[in-house]
Amino acid sequence: MDAAQSVALAAGLAWASGLRLYAVLFAAGLLARLGHLDLPASLHILLHPLVLGVSGFMFAVEFFADKVPGVDTLWDAFHTFIRIPAGAVLAALALGDHDPAIMLAAGLLGGTLAAGTHAAKAGSRALINTSPEPFTNIATSLAEEVLVAGGLYTAFSHPLVFLGLAAAFVLLLMWLLPRLWRGVRTVLARIRAIGRNPLT
Repeated sequence: MDAAQSVALAAGLAWASGLRLYAVLFAAGLLARLGHLDLPASLHILLHPLVLGVSGFMFAVEFFADKVPGVDTLWDAFHTFIRIPAGAVLAALALGDHDPAIMLAAGLLGGTLAAGTHAAKAGSRALINTSPEPFTNIATSLAEEVLVAGGLYTAFSHPLVFLGLAAAFVLLLMWLLPRLWRGVRTVLARIRAIGRNPLT
């Protein structure tokens, strides 16, 4: 695996972990076990039957939980403490055959990338949940799953293309996240106002 492939693998795993951690773990492990993906030795733990079983089960749970308005927001809030460190660890292990300093740098950058992706997902889903109908929520969840599948395929098969797209995504996040945060704060302010004046 050359340098571009290693970096794209690290970035792809971290980026996708912010959206669908369990899908990432299950897909990478299964593809590697079937011989369709070459993972570094430091990530061979993903091929273990126990890891595949647990990640596959959690992927199935998340698939349905993510499509229920309100439940998805609680799921995202809880997974703030799981997706981000997992993205950092996966990025570091993807460069496990390199210098420890490179691994540490990859972990820091991977955690940051996973945090940005997770924040964009959680913020946008919180805003979508202000709509009473469930169809937008379901469509968004399915779109995220397609995005993860396409992103991982690109990272594994076309690393330079993925790295270019990842750079564009980071720029988009820098523009998007402040706007999402303002929207979420506005929604929270309205909820507090309704709580203080329930009859108005």
